[in-house]
Amino acid sequence: MDWFAKVFIRASLLWFIAGITLGLAMAMHPAWVIYRPAHAHMNLVGFVVMMIFGVGYQMLPRFFGHPIHSRKLAVAHIWLANVGLALLVTGFILSPHLGADAVPVTSSGGILWALGAYGFVYNMWRTFDAAERRRRANARLAASRNLPTSD
Repeated sequence: MDWFAKVFIRASLLWFIAGITLGLAMAMHPAWVIYRPAHAHMNLVGFVVMMIFGVGYQMLPRFFGHPIHSRKLAVAHIWLANVGLALLVTGFILSPHLGADAVPVTSSGGILWALGAYGFVYNMWRTFDAAERRRRANARLAASRNLPTSD
């Protein structure tokens, strides 16, 4: 398994534990319901989406039979996604106490996280395009040699 896929999967599990812990704290202290946006983002974005990223980096290139377009972009994505989500969650936790003063933290986190997600889409798209170009080239070569194709 690619190490960056493992990092995303491990990060997703840590975000899940953090989300569960905050949810438990909210259950024990109902006034903490003010932290619901942080709880939701820890679980949905942190656990679910980070798990999708990790599994996607591992499986999608293999489904298409082509290596990932950019490993460097995948590594940058790890940092952008996790630092961005940490800032986003921090902003959501600060928001009930600081009001509008927490917006720069929340928005900075959202921007970083979104940049990472855009990078993921770009990376996967380029991987798929390269796989398709290779498949077409192999089909043309097979046709020119009168060989059967795997399609």
